[in-house]
Amino acid sequence: MKLTGVHHINIRCTESDLPAIEKFYGEVMGLRKGDRPNFPNPGIWLWHDNHPLVHVSARCAEGFLQDKHHGSVDHVAFGMSGAAEFRDRVQKLGIKFDAQNVPDAGFQIFLKDPIGTVLEFNFPNEEAPADIESGRLSARQREMAT
Repeated sequence: MKLTGVHHINIRCTESDLPAIEKFYGEVMGLRKGDRPNFPNPGIWLWHDNHPLVHVSARCAEGFLQDKHHGSVDHVAFGMSGAAEFRDRVQKLGIKFDAQNVPDAGFQIFLKDPIGTVLEFNFPNEEAPADIESGRLSARQREMAT
């Protein structure tokens, strides 16, 4: 047996959330809507190259709002390169984010998608911008779940 990596993530939302999610992941990560099996519920698959990396399933009733995080999955992380370009893109899109630069672990940018999914983008330490000094931690490292 050999683990080959994370195959995909699945985000559950309402049907009316689909356009905002498609736009967000397209603008932020360059993912594109592609083929999806004919499942009984609405949804989209967002593709990176030739792989459907983000699956979105509209299986929540309209008006669904989860004001507190009750699950055990805290966030989804992606390996990346091109930190300066990515940070510029996120800033131009007006997306709020936080960053940290953990020695020997990487430069990381944290943000939320339109329905509150926390995303972490990991870059090599040497790509950290000069204003994010080595050892700086994100505010989320000090957050306590309530």
